[in-house]
Amino acid sequence: MKRWEIVNQLAASQQPRPLHELLAKQWLLPRRFVHYLRTRRNVLVNGQYRPVNTVVGPGDQVTLRFIGDEFRTGQSSYIPATHPQLTVLFETRDLLVVNKPAGQKCHPNYHGETGTVMNDAAGYLAGSGSEAFMVHRIDQQTSGALIIAKNPVVVPILDRLISANRIHRTYLALAEGRVSPANGSWRWSIGRDRDDKRKRQVGGVGAQSAWTDYQTLAANEQATLLKLSLHTGRTHQLRVHLAYDRHPIIGDPLYNPRYGQPPLLLHGAWLRLVIPFSQEEEIVQAPIANYFQQSLLKYHIGKV
Repeated sequence: MKRWEIVNQLAASQQPRPLHELLAKQWLLPRRFVHYLRTRRNVLVNGQYRPVNTVVGPGDQVTLRFIGDEFRTGQSSYIPATHPQLTVLFETRDLLVVNKPAGQKCHPNYHGETGTVMNDAAGYLAGSGSEAFMVHRIDQQTSGALIIAKNPVVVPILDRLISANRIHRTYLALAEGRVSPANGSWRWSIGRDRDDKRKRQVGGVGAQSAWTDYQTLAANEQATLLKLSLHTGRTHQLRVHLAYDRHPIIGDPLYNPRYGQPPLLLHGAWLRLVIPFSQEEEIVQAPIANYFQQSLLKYHIGKV
């Protein structure tokens, strides 16, 4: 079982606070992580174990040591790609943001499967001491910014930041027809499709609340270019909401029978990222592919 060590030096702007508050409230470490760090004496301040009620402050070095059994998934099992095809948009010690192409799966669906983004990430990180861990998914036919953790320590931190909407994804979509009103919100609940297990539908089986904000960037009677923001992350949420509004995304093979030939014109164009431990914010932009630009010209929308 692989051991992991994270070393952070507190910034000059760090407010003094008890170590347990730094771990749980500021760094958002799960309770079980803090428990193991404390009981195993695996949290060090300036190289020495200190009780978690110790006050830490500017310039202190805090070291976290994990033996591996603290994690639900402590070791990555993706087969590394020999020649990884990965467009890295942003990278820190703890994570990558990559521009996933349309048509590529995020992760394998069965043991031994290759060719996915996570296989490429595993190949990219091979030999670096880091490994690839999944944080969130994008539909296979959707392109755009995807976060990949480089160690298991930050996975639950990133999960919490996404759940709290502090990490926020914004999409571009080219939808059929002119969307009216031009700006607004959709709050239709989404569940499983009763007739097609591949699909979701508004008010479907086990429906859960879903909230999408939209803004028109350009439009004519043929098509509308939309900026879409997710407040929730239901499966196929953007595709289902647009289809239910009678403006399905062009190129959607599941929800647009008239324009169902891929590639799907949906792209995760912007990511507001909160970097674990430092809490710094970064806006990462994922350039759109040439086929998307060509489709905008085809529908007389113009380039983005």
